[in-house]
Amino acid sequence: MSVLQIDHLVKTYDLRSGWRQEILRAVDDVSFRLESNRTVALVGQSGSGKSTIAKLILQLERPTKGSILFDDRSIRQLNLRSYRKNVQMVFQDPFASLNPYHTVAHHLDRPLRIHFPRLTASQRHDEVLALLERVHLSPAEDFADRHPHELSGGQRQRVAIARALAPKPSILIADEPVSMLDVSIRLGVLGLLSRLQREERLGVLYITHDLATARHFSDEIMVMYQGKVIEHGPADDVILHPVHDYTRRLAAAAPNPERRLAQLEDLPASAAGTDDES
Repeated sequence: MSVLQIDHLVKTYDLRSGWRQEILRAVDDVSFRLESNRTVALVGQSGSGKSTIAKLILQLERPTKGSILFDDRSIRQLNLRSYRKNVQMVFQDPFASLNPYHTVAHHLDRPLRIHFPRLTASQRHDEVLALLERVHLSPAEDFADRHPHELSGGQRQRVAIARALAPKPSILIADEPVSMLDVSIRLGVLGLLSRLQREERLGVLYITHDLATARHFSDEIMVMYQGKVIEHGPADDVILHPVHDYTRRLAAAAPNPERRLAQLEDLPASAAGTDDES
């Protein structure tokens, strides 16, 4: 079992405007633990520090203070390629995260070539098709030959999820993975992520501003406000018995997706997992 441990993480930025200088504490003393086979939701409004935490975990930025450990070792001491094989990310915008000049097959083949150099071209081809089937894009041969502009928004995000799964990670960071998608297909993509999390026993950090989906797709919820985690606990406890006033306001404003989820669960897997129109 892999464990990602965040200890007293701080990230500050120097803001200058003419002769004035301010220090912005984007992340302010945040600690949590993410294990394989668990989903932790990081919830808060824009600017609360959620995406900054994702960037720090992925080593796209360096923390000002604090530490990030993967399996009890500082990520600064780990080989970057090996670390990113184990910790992958699904980005918010599927329109920007895929190169429009390359086919779907290229996007999935590339991480296989990087992380599994001993695979033959034929083996990689078979793995690409298997990945597309895993995210309910079939016939896989047809989707493999397409370019991103030939796909719907939901289909592009499924390709992005397949690409993140290609290195066989143990931790997945999903940063607002459905916020750029049409409302009608968001639950299908989230249902796919939830199923893959269970089947692959992934540890998932689900970053969102939507408290309703966080409750239904997460084991734990952390609520962020102005860089701090102001509430953290089991998902139902945080939603049903919020302590902080900000959490109460978020819960009151969140729609209730239970009816839609019940409808989704009644659908066959093939219907629940696809989105042909968008």
